[in-house]
Amino acid sequence: MADSLTIEAGTAAEEPLARARRMLAEKPDAMVESVARETGLSTRAVLELMPAEGHVLIAPERFEALWQELATWGTVMFLVHTPDIVLECEGALPVGSFGHGYYNIHGDSPIGGHIKASNCAAIYVVDRQLTSRRVCSVQFFNGEGEVMFKVFVRRDAQRALLPDQLDRFEALKTKFI
Repeated sequence: MADSLTIEAGTAAEEPLARARRMLAEKPDAMVESVARETGLSTRAVLELMPAEGHVLIAPERFEALWQELATWGTVMFLVHTPDIVLECEGALPVGSFGHGYYNIHGDSPIGGHIKASNCAAIYVVDRQLTSRRVCSVQFFNGEGEVMFKVFVRRDAQRALLPDQLDRFEALKTKFI
């Protein structure tokens, strides 16, 4: 009897993963957050189901060094995505510093504030092909597996990824692992 309960519990636990895999197989360009919400999985768990060549894990201990690298990219797209809002802000990432339990970012940019960097549990360099174009981002995850924020490679007027930022993005895949 105990064995059947264990098997049933294991099957129930695998159901959200199987559903997420099916959803991603049916629609490879699905929004990761939407799949997570529909399956009850964390956004990070869904991201990790995607093809390995599409995401590179960076240790959270590299937060400050990575941020300082991203601050050299010029104007980027900074995005915060919650169930209630997708907030996009274009600007340069100011170089920050630690103080009072936060990574504080201030400068001549619309992007500024205080990041609880100690909540960062993982960072991913994410390279995805969506419907008609490639999307490149650096995503910072908290301990619950949800995205804290994302930094995207920008596009030019013709909607092409900026070559300089794309080169820097590609370098992240090996520089910070």
